[in-house]
Amino acid sequence: MTIPANWSKTNRTTKLIRDSFAKIEPRAAELAQFFYGVLFTVSPATRALFPANMNTQRDRLLRALVHVVGLVDQPDELVPFLHQLGRDHRKFDVVAHHYDAVGVALLAALKKYLKDDWTAEVERAWTDAYGIIAKAMREAADAEKGPAWWPARVIDHRKPNSSVAVIRVVPKHPVPFRAGQYLSVQVPQRPRMWRYFSPATAPRTDGVLEFHVRAVDGGWVSRSMVHHTRIGDEWRIGPALGTLAVRQADKRKLLLIAGGTGLAPLRAIADDLARWKQNPAVHLFFGGRTPEDLYDLPTLKMLAATNPWLTVVPVVEEGEVKGGEQGTLVEAVLRRGPWPKTDVLVSGSPTMIRATMMRLMEEGTPAERIKYDQFTVD
Repeated sequence: MTIPANWSKTNRTTKLIRDSFAKIEPRAAELAQFFYGVLFTVSPATRALFPANMNTQRDRLLRALVHVVGLVDQPDELVPFLHQLGRDHRKFDVVAHHYDAVGVALLAALKKYLKDDWTAEVERAWTDAYGIIAKAMREAADAEKGPAWWPARVIDHRKPNSSVAVIRVVPKHPVPFRAGQYLSVQVPQRPRMWRYFSPATAPRTDGVLEFHVRAVDGGWVSRSMVHHTRIGDEWRIGPALGTLAVRQADKRKLLLIAGGTGLAPLRAIADDLARWKQNPAVHLFFGGRTPEDLYDLPTLKMLAATNPWLTVVPVVEEGEVKGGEQGTLVEAVLRRGPWPKTDVLVSGSPTMIRATMMRLMEEGTPAERIKYDQFTVD
């Protein structure tokens, strides 16, 4: 699918969408709750597609809306994102008529919260925009010939510290993905509660996937995965998403900044780079609050020992770590800089990503050189 030719940075539709969304963004959580209320009223069958607890699902809707609005004038990035989203939604058993119900609910929610700002022109802008979004997602879903999800069996579960688990699963059939991407996961202890996790290794010939999971306070799924996963559990793995990646053709130096279990996609990229004959210099900064939080440091040190192009820098905010730095990740990065002509990949909590990006840009790193995934953390 291609975005219509008149869908450009100067397009009036783009401005109307962004301006109207800015007005309701402070009440976005209420809008999301109202949206699902309308959706389940106009299409009661859709309620069975979602978990009983809708908090995370509402957060996902908001993040998706923010991301789409941010890319509305960047079709080269928006369309691939929508295609990924359409393929991913197949795991929910979403079919064509569900998109119509979603459109009705979205427009109703926007109208309610925009009130007098919901003009005929704004309505046309959002109607046109949603038509493009739904068409892109439907086309990608219809064109996909692979399974909506893959069954996988847990073969290993270990806890390097009290709040993190390293879990390895073997799918019945190999799951296609690129190093740095993330996959959606459903575990038997929490049916219909899909969560996103990045494999921590590049694709392997045996198909084994390794996930790093931190038990989040109040997190139904993450705490279950860390504390209650058992060998032999059957998981479901959804299609790959995300844009974090390194191309072999790229010759620029690479800076990888990982906070906590945000290490997983960046370790997968380093693992993938280790298969190439030649690489530019790569610096991987791995941070946590205490030395205990650097749960995967031994693996990283072994990887660096056999790949001279890779430098691993551990960082802790409290305490000390041999050969490492103390302070926040971005402080450690800047102390060892500057980083001219370097591509930067960041992975961690949303707060860590925002703080890191802001400091790097303040210190002169161009925004276009900094890459991260919107849905790294769920």
